[in-house]
Amino acid sequence: MSTTDTPLTDTTTDSGADRVTDTLIIGAGQAGLATAHLLTQAGRDCLVVDGAGRIGDNWRHQYDSLTLFTPNGVNGLPGLAFPGDPWAFAGKDEVGDYLETYAEQLALPVRLGTRVGHLGRDGSGFRAETSTGVVRSQNVVIATGTFGRTPSVPSCASELDPAILQLHSSAYRRPGQLREGPVLVVGAAHSGCDIALELAPTRETTLVGRDTGQVPVSWDSPAFKAVMTVLVQAQRHVLTRRTPMGRRQRREVLAHGGQMLRVKRSHLLEAGVSRTPARVVGTVGGQPQLDDGTVLEVANVIWATGFRQDYSWLDLPVLDESGWPRESRGVAQDVDGVFFCGLAYQFAFASMLLHGVGRDAAYLTSRILARTPVKR
Repeated sequence: MSTTDTPLTDTTTDSGADRVTDTLIIGAGQAGLATAHLLTQAGRDCLVVDGAGRIGDNWRHQYDSLTLFTPNGVNGLPGLAFPGDPWAFAGKDEVGDYLETYAEQLALPVRLGTRVGHLGRDGSGFRAETSTGVVRSQNVVIATGTFGRTPSVPSCASELDPAILQLHSSAYRRPGQLREGPVLVVGAAHSGCDIALELAPTRETTLVGRDTGQVPVSWDSPAFKAVMTVLVQAQRHVLTRRTPMGRRQRREVLAHGGQMLRVKRSHLLEAGVSRTPARVVGTVGGQPQLDDGTVLEVANVIWATGFRQDYSWLDLPVLDESGWPRESRGVAQDVDGVFFCGLAYQFAFASMLLHGVGRDAAYLTSRILARTPVKR
C-alpha cells in the first residue's frame, strides 16, 4: 500500500464537507503517529494531517550521511519494533521507511498533502482550516516537530558576498553540493559536527559555535553497549523536568542543543577541522566576521543554526512571550483540549528521541481520554 496518495486512510469522501473527529493531530512524524496509534487502540476517533506527500519525508530529506545516535533495539514506537540488528544504527531513510510502515501496518488515519492554515476555537471545540478542507475536533495535538521546521539563520547572512554559497543544514545533502574552497560551518551541535567532519577530508573546514560538551565514550568502544544502556535510562528517568539536573540541562538544550554524541572533539581535531567557540556577528567586505575580530575568507557557509517554530497559524493563547508553548508534559496550561507532543524536553531528554516519544504520547492519550470520556 502506498502512502503517496491523499488521504492515506482517512475515510472522508465528500471534499466539500467538514471532517469531524474527536482528536485532530497535526504532524505525521513519530510523535503524531504514536499518539494516533494509542488513541485508535483505545477506540477513539482521530485524524492525523501533514503537509508532506509521503510519511517519513522529513527524515528522508536530511543529509545523506545522517544516522541515529541510539541503536535500533530502543527506537521502536508503541505497537511496532524497529527492524534490523538491535545494536545497529539506522540511517535517515530507514527511519522514514519505518514511520511509513508504522502508519500502514497499524492502519492509522492519516491525511497527507494537508497543511493547516488556521486553528482556532469553535464553540467548545476547535476548527482547523486546512488545504483539503475544514476539520472540527474536541481535542488538538500539535506534533509539528522537536524544535520546529523553519530554518533559523542570522540576519548577517544577507550581508555575505553573493559569491559565497550559503546552505542551511536542512538543505545540505552531501559535499558535492559545495563550491571549491574553504567552508565555514556555523553551529556546533549534532548536525554541525556531523557536517564539518564529513567536509574536512575534501576542503578546509572551520566550525564555529559554543561547545555543548560531549559524552566521553566512543561509539566504537568495547564499553559502548554498557554505556548506551545506562545513557538511555538516564535520558528517560534522570534527565527530566522533575530533577534539578534535568531542568538545568533542559535550559541548555533549548538554547544551544544537546551534547556531542557520536562525533567527538578528537574526531574533529584528527580530521583537521579548525574549531572555535566564537560566534558569527557580522561581515567585513562580504566575508563572515567572528566576535573575536577574526574575518574568515570562505567560499561556502553551512548554517547549522537550528530551526524555529512557526505557530503563525495557531490562533489560540497557548504560547509564552518567546513563542514557546506554555505546557506541562505537553498539556497546554491556558487552553483546555490543546496538547503538544514531540517537543524538546517535553518531559525528559528522551522526549526528543524515538525511544522517548511513546511515553509522552501515552501520557497525553490518558489526558485526552479523561477529558472526553466515551458517551454512552
